[in-house]
Amino acid sequence: MLRLIGRWVRRPLLPAMRLWRRNIQLRVVATTLLMSLGVVLLLGLVVIGQVRNGLLDAKRQAAQSQAAGGFAVAQQMADGAGDIRGDDAQRLGNRGAQDSATWLTSLVEQLASGGQGVFSVVALSSDSAVEQPFVDDSPGVRGPRASGDVDPERSVPAEMRRKLDKNAGTYREYTQIKRVGSDEGEPALVIGKRLDDVNSNPYQLYYLFSFSQEEKSLSLVKGTLATAGVFVVVLLGAIAWLVVRQVVTPVRMAAGISERLAAGLLQERMKVTGEDDIARLGESFNKMAQNLQSKIQQLEALSRMQRRFVSDVSHELRTPLTTVRMAADLIHDAREDFDPATARSAELLRGQLDRFESLLADLLEISRFDAGAAALEAEPIDLRDVVHRVIEGAEPLAEAKGSRVVVRGAEYPVVAEADARRVERVLRNLVVNAVEHGEGRDIVVRLASAGGRNGGAVAIAVRDYGVGLRPGEATRVFNRFWRADPARARTTGGTGLGLSIAVEDARLHGGWLQAWGEPGGGSQFRLTLPRTAGEALRGSPIPLEPEDSRRNRARSRASGHRAIEARKPVTTVPAQSGNGAAEAAPRPGTNGAAGTEDASHGAPAHDGAAQSGTVYGGSAHNGAGPKELPAGDTTDGRSGTDHSGTDADACSRTGADARARAGADAHARTGEARDGEGREDELRDRR
Repeated sequence: MLRLIGRWVRRPLLPAMRLWRRNIQLRVVATTLLMSLGVVLLLGLVVIGQVRNGLLDAKRQAAQSQAAGGFAVAQQMADGAGDIRGDDAQRLGNRGAQDSATWLTSLVEQLASGGQGVFSVVALSSDSAVEQPFVDDSPGVRGPRASGDVDPERSVPAEMRRKLDKNAGTYREYTQIKRVGSDEGEPALVIGKRLDDVNSNPYQLYYLFSFSQEEKSLSLVKGTLATAGVFVVVLLGAIAWLVVRQVVTPVRMAAGISERLAAGLLQERMKVTGEDDIARLGESFNKMAQNLQSKIQQLEALSRMQRRFVSDVSHELRTPLTTVRMAADLIHDAREDFDPATARSAELLRGQLDRFESLLADLLEISRFDAGAAALEAEPIDLRDVVHRVIEGAEPLAEAKGSRVVVRGAEYPVVAEADARRVERVLRNLVVNAVEHGEGRDIVVRLASAGGRNGGAVAIAVRDYGVGLRPGEATRVFNRFWRADPARARTTGGTGLGLSIAVEDARLHGGWLQAWGEPGGGSQFRLTLPRTAGEALRGSPIPLEPEDSRRNRARSRASGHRAIEARKPVTTVPAQSGNGAAEAAPRPGTNGAAGTEDASHGAPAHDGAAQSGTVYGGSAHNGAGPKELPAGDTTDGRSGTDHSGTDADACSRTGADARARAGADAHARTGEARDGEGREDELRDRR
């Protein structure tokens, strides 16, 4: 579910991500814009911070100076008014309270008259004030006084009022000025001090300096910086786009010309202007293209000359070869009248002429592939018929080598659109090579087909248990005139071009011809063809590495040991003598089951290797006793020899059948399984 959600979220972003990966100009411009934006933001924050601090410092100094002057004036007015009371105190009587209230009101008005729009003045009574000579503690006398529409009680912080009640110093704090009838406030600086009025009663005098003007100045600075920042970012982006375009355009041009050169348009060149580095790059690119064109033309001319030479020589040699063939046939027919040495020479002459004719035919075929003149005549064929014809033709050689050829997977039709002549030639090369290098052991030919998600593929694998291939030889084996062992004699008169022609035939079908091998463990060649001509292959129904390879056997043995340990009973059954090697049952998806999983492509087969097959060349054993099978070939479900042959052959393999039956019983008897595994290792080591 999480994967589906992630895929659903990522799907709309795929075009943008693809454009981001493929367009270097977009990446450079976007990176430049982001970096420029970061620099502008950082610079703006620094500048705004400096301006704000400067405005606050200036405002604080001006406010302190203004408030100090106002406090001094208020104190002077209170002291001057106190001097005129003197002897008139008795005459003033109770009117002193009214004079004090009037004086405080006039003081606030007088102090606020010089700061219209700059500051406000607030006078509040002090909680420690002496009630006399105020009359009846009247709210009108002790009530707060403020200039303008300032709400004094909400504008002056309560904490500051408590501090002034306790101490007589000057205090300042940041607050918000509240207006009467409004809950909105504006930031301000309040400076307060406790003083005495004309009657020596303490009161609190506050100056409130609004920051509205400074906020306007700061907003103007922010707007200016924002406008300049946007302009700078856009300008830097445009500059980056122009600069990168000057560099990317020649690169894109070079990439396009390179693609056209790769497509065969060798006359394409870059347009060079100027004398800068880009111009020198264009000149170098054009020189490289010119040299490549010259070299390619030379190689093409040489290749055409070589192909024509091979074709002409092959055709020209046919006439003298026909004459020599006729003379050699006459000499060969009359060899009985010659002495033994001359008769043997006549036989060798005829054999080498046969090989010479095969070499000429292969050279002509190679020249057709090189010239691109090879044509495919595809038609629906059953590959089982092709395999049977090939094996019947190779049966004499297999008998001479002491090998048997076993066919598996021939129970069901294996149909594909292919050229029967070319497929038969490929299989003939593979089977003959397997017999020649099989060291007299069995050869297994396996057929399988698959459809659906595998793209409709058929495969034929030829497995031998001979000398095998060393690391790296699986790719070189298809080179022309290459041999794994140069000192090895060609007993069948091979030309060294068979596998090269075979791989070209496979490519002509749109298929694969692949090889696998291990030293001393044999080899396997796999031909994979599409069921429908022209269809792309996505997998093979037969794994390239067989199930009975050393690595797979070790893996199966380890899995078998773990399974035996998991099923191990409390009491063990003693092993019985005569039990053979215990073989694990075929796994689903492997050879011998309903299908085969391709180790290299992950393609399941619908028509896997059969559990019984057809045996060719069984008479070569002459009933001389049980023939030891290669390692891993003791059960029908794997790549071993089939047990459904003739009665004589079945009798000759009594020991192998007994080992297979003992292996089947090993799943129930743990002791027998361990004994069978020991015998299998002993037989494998002896081979």
